[in-house]
Amino acid sequence: MKPTKANSKPKVVKARILGVGLDNEDGHTRLTRGDNFTLYGGSEETHGRMQETAVKVNEQLQRRGKRLEDCSPREFFDIVHEASE
Repeated sequence: MKPTKANSKPKVVKARILGVGLDNEDGHTRLTRGDNFTLYGGSEETHGRMQETAVKVNEQLQRRGKRLEDCSPREFFDIVHEASE
C-alpha cells in the first residue's frame, strides 16, 4: 500500500490557449485574458483577430458542452479551424 498525504488533493488539469503575435511594430503592448486564453502582442489587426478566434473557440466549446481540457488534439484543431473561418 502506498503512503498517502493527509492534505493531498487530486491534481486539477486546466487547459489554456496562448496566443502570441509577433508582427507588432507600433510600440503598443497588447495583452488580453479571458476564459481559457491569454493573448499577447501582435499588431492591432493581429491581436484583434486572435481575440475574435479565442471568443469563437469558447462559443464552439459551449455549444458542444465541453471544456477545453476535455477536447482531444484533433477536436481542438477542428474547433480552431471552424472559429478562424
